[in-house]
Amino acid sequence: MSPIELKDKELIENARSIINKRFKEDFHHVGAALRTKSGKVFSSVHLEAYVGRVAVCAEAIAIGMAAAAGDTELETIVAVDRKGRVVPPCGMCRELISDYAPGCKVIIAEAEIMTISQLLPRKYQRRD
Repeated sequence: MSPIELKDKELIENARSIINKRFKEDFHHVGAALRTKSGKVFSSVHLEAYVGRVAVCAEAIAIGMAAAAGDTELETIVAVDRKGRVVPPCGMCRELISDYAPGCKVIIAEAEIMTISQLLPRKYQRRD
């Protein structure tokens, strides 16, 4: 584990800010923010639908926003619930983060940060 730095606390605040601005019952319950190695921050909310299988996590949307901007070297990511509490990524997001940024750090609690490989040991690897 690494210590939480000021820039990590600011990233948590970015995630809290987006969920505070965009929370909508039955639609947006999680906010996320990621910082790329360039220092740019992408914030998003998750998308919920009446058909549960259509939901898309906030972390996935933030990764997509960074990719669309051409800034794909992810450094750190965090998600918060509607009350602003830091929540660790779900299993699918762990896989996605690991696929796109194997060295990415993930803030998993208010004062706890780990690498994605620590959160997802023995990751599935395709064999050609």
